[in-house]
Amino acid sequence: MHFFDDEVIFSREPADYELLHQHFRQPRRREITGEVTPSYLYWPPAMERIHNYNPQMKLVILLRNPIDRAFAHWNMQRFKGREPLDFLDALKEEPRRIARPLAIESRRFAYVDRGFYSVQLERVFEFLPRDQVQVMKFEEFRDRKQESLDAIFDFLGVKRIRIDRDKDRNVVPYERAMKPEERKYLAEVFAADIEKLEQVLGWDLEDWKKN
Repeated sequence: MHFFDDEVIFSREPADYELLHQHFRQPRRREITGEVTPSYLYWPPAMERIHNYNPQMKLVILLRNPIDRAFAHWNMQRFKGREPLDFLDALKEEPRRIARPLAIESRRFAYVDRGFYSVQLERVFEFLPRDQVQVMKFEEFRDRKQESLDAIFDFLGVKRIRIDRDKDRNVVPYERAMKPEERKYLAEVFAADIEKLEQVLGWDLEDWKKN
C-alpha cells in the first residue's frame, strides 16, 4: 500500500490517516485488518511512523535468502522496463543510484542494500517489542505453507483457517538464471550480515551461505 513509506504524506503534519483508512471497510467484531508493503522494513522512517500510528501494531516479516532476493528484485525491474543494466553491472552501480536518501531509486535499485536484514531488524526492535513481531524464513513459508500460516494465525490471535489455493502474486518470468560468479559475489557481500542475523534471531542459515 506504500502508506508509511510515502514521503509526501508525511511531509505534512499531522499525517492524514484517512488516506490509509479509506482502503479498509469498518472491521466487524473480533476482526482484524492489515496490509502488505515489504519496503516498510527497509525504509528508515517507516517503523517509527508505524509505532506512532499504533504502538500495539503486530508485524509479520518474511526474510528471503538475500542473494535470491537481490536477483529476483533485479529481474522484476527488468520485467518492468526500469533496469537497462545486466545484474553485476547493476550491483556495482547501486551505491550511486541509492545515494540520495528516501528517493524512489532506493526502493527500485537497492538490490543489495535491502538484503542487509540485521540493521533493518534492529530498527524494528527499537520501536516494537519482539513479542509483537514474528519473523519467518521465506523458504520455510514456501515449503510448509499451512504450518507457517497456522503460526501466523496464532501470533495474530485469530482463528486458524485452511488455505487450499496457492496463488503467488508478483511472479514474473525470469529472463535468465543467476550465474555462478554472481552468486559467489553476493555470498561474499552478505556473509557477515548473515552471520549477524543468525545471532539476532537464533536461526541456522547454512542454506543461505551456500554458493
